[in-house]
Amino acid sequence: MREQFTAVMKEAMKAGDKRRLATVRMIQAALKDKDIEARGSGKTVSDDDILALLQKMVKSRQESADIYAKAGRSDLETQEREEIAIIGEFLPKQLGEDEVKAAIAAAISETGAASMKDMGKVVGVLRAKYAGRIDFAKASALVKSMLGG
Repeated sequence: MREQFTAVMKEAMKAGDKRRLATVRMIQAALKDKDIEARGSGKTVSDDDILALLQKMVKSRQESADIYAKAGRSDLETQEREEIAIIGEFLPKQLGEDEVKAAIAAAISETGAASMKDMGKVVGVLRAKYAGRIDFAKASALVKSMLGG
């Protein structure tokens, strides 16, 4: 993924796309912070960690865009939404609602989950198989409803 960030940054420089360039630089700065943090604990930053970082950045910008929209600052809202789109290019394709329901049903049958006590097992299986492709806040609510909670 790191090579992909560098390649996109070079393309943005050549094209003169300031928004894309600034956003990719912001991603790389956040990744460098993550590397420094990991170095202190003797770990390395995996692609899954990078995906989690990107998702966190998208969520943060989504919240900011909503706040700007409520405050009537369409210029800042537009900027945040453009950054979301650029960051989203590096994320795997999100599953649709029907696909998420099918994945949950498969995870429930795989774990033999029968009640709310088994919710952790189901979510664990989903995280292992679909990391970065499912919004787990929404998925947790669906798992709860499918387990009769």
